[in-house]
Amino acid sequence: MTRNNFFLNVFSRNSRNLLRRSKKSPKSFNVRTLASQNDANSNIMHSESSDVDIPNVTIPEFILPSLERFEKYVASECATTGRTYTFGQIRGKSKNLNKALRHAFKLQKGDVVGILLPNCPEFGIAVLGVLEAGLTITTMNPIYTPVEISKQLLDSNTKVLITQAQAISTAKAALQLAKKDIPIVAIKRYQNDSLPSGVVDFEELVNNEVSIPDVPYVNSNDIAVLPYSSGTTGLPKGVELTHYSIISNISQISHEDFNFYDITTDNYQDVSVTVLPYFHIYGFALNLLNMMHKGCKTVTLEKFSPEIYVSVLKKHRPSLLYVAPPLVLFLISHSGVKSEYFDRLKMLMSAAAPLGLTDEERFIRKVRKEINMCQGYGLTEASPVITMIPNKTKRSEKNSGGVGKVLPNTLVKFINPEDPSGTPIAAYEKGELLMKGPQVMKGYHNREEETKKAFLDGWLRTGDIGYYNDENVVFITDRIKELIKVKGYQVAPAELEAIIRDHPLVDDAAVIGIPHPQHGEVPRAYVVPKKNSALDEENVQNHVADKVASYKRLQGGVRILESIPKNTTGKILRRQLKENFAEKGF
Repeated sequence: MTRNNFFLNVFSRNSRNLLRRSKKSPKSFNVRTLASQNDANSNIMHSESSDVDIPNVTIPEFILPSLERFEKYVASECATTGRTYTFGQIRGKSKNLNKALRHAFKLQKGDVVGILLPNCPEFGIAVLGVLEAGLTITTMNPIYTPVEISKQLLDSNTKVLITQAQAISTAKAALQLAKKDIPIVAIKRYQNDSLPSGVVDFEELVNNEVSIPDVPYVNSNDIAVLPYSSGTTGLPKGVELTHYSIISNISQISHEDFNFYDITTDNYQDVSVTVLPYFHIYGFALNLLNMMHKGCKTVTLEKFSPEIYVSVLKKHRPSLLYVAPPLVLFLISHSGVKSEYFDRLKMLMSAAAPLGLTDEERFIRKVRKEINMCQGYGLTEASPVITMIPNKTKRSEKNSGGVGKVLPNTLVKFINPEDPSGTPIAAYEKGELLMKGPQVMKGYHNREEETKKAFLDGWLRTGDIGYYNDENVVFITDRIKELIKVKGYQVAPAELEAIIRDHPLVDDAAVIGIPHPQHGEVPRAYVVPKKNSALDEENVQNHVADKVASYKRLQGGVRILESIPKNTTGKILRRQLKENFAEKGF
């Protein structure tokens, strides 16, 4: 029996044990039945793989058996400080945190805990402790400004904030702006780090056991995580992901056609270097929860540093890498990255943007061996994966740029975005991608109207334009949505426009994304000055830079216009601005 088959047997057995322990049964989500009910002529795509059974349990119930099974193995290690935790330590500390949060702060089921952290070994402890306490997590980008953090604190109604000692001043400034007086819990990077008076030491919570009754019953349909996304348009909003939706996605990518992991033994353990941020759903679900569930070791980087990243590759020899295309280009071109650092590598997963066949081949030449070059597609609202390249796929010119095939238990169709009937179109016809599956979000937090707009007859509208070919490979070619993707991060034009319009010399503004060789896209602003004002690019750049994270800054420049092109209802014609840029460079 291969290690892969053994892992799948263990996965199935653990799932059955969980179901017996929790006295729950798997939920049924038969996509073939749904497909036949929706469209008999069948331009609806379903997976070529068999459906998977999805345990009807919570995330802690799903992961804890793995923590117990692999308790003696290293689960997570910090690349810079060397802080290390075994799976057994994560289990013990998360259990203590669960009780401490409810005892010390009187938190009740469903209360929201903010996690404002970079990738660090304690992230998994925090996540499992919060979820086991019956609470909800909202993840926050640690490079956000206090203004950005304050908006999320208010919208999510965060009751406790977990952060790092180095970010306490930012956290306090955000709380002051939000006019919120809530506890701050801080993680020390080093033992001699000092904490200001009133800030709670994370170590005290996770190292001491308190006596408190068990948490009230937590349902798999309860909201587990509330990451913030701009959706298809507009300002960031909380995406309600349940325990079940996230477990569904991990189960789907664990199907034997998509699984890349080997079971951990005394002689083998998969290793991944996690530079993709845990606060983003891609890193959270695939690099954090999925790795813990499968007994993999993760080496965490708080932020990307070429020198540290190369040294980690050299020392740890990862078997799995989850990246975005800019990082693949770095691995190809950086002279310090040696082929021998990849002697254990068996899979590289690239997402957030397409990776071309030429770049795949360049990376294969760099590592000097055949590995699985995997691409996938998804979004926060789908927990996140919708399509993925199966593990035995051989890449070809025909499928170059494709983002894989539909996952088990998932339906996909392409429609004419202007067709209210949602009738699916045929292969090679471009349209908007819609999907159904158990991994889909519950809705947007406190945004009933926007939740309604996100669905068409029960299908999630992704806002992405693409098509599928005669081999059922999905391709994404464009976006209806207005989001700008900078190094894989979402930037909402509406957010930047609101900031720019707040400038005393600005009358109107529009923001678009323009191509960038390293970052994919960067924001460019078009600004209408107030009459007789002396507004220039530097004024606008400085005004924005002080209020947003670095990746949201106007790296594409600022252009002064007499008016912003709009339609009769006043909506900005961004496509016209993009066409002008493509044709004239303006």
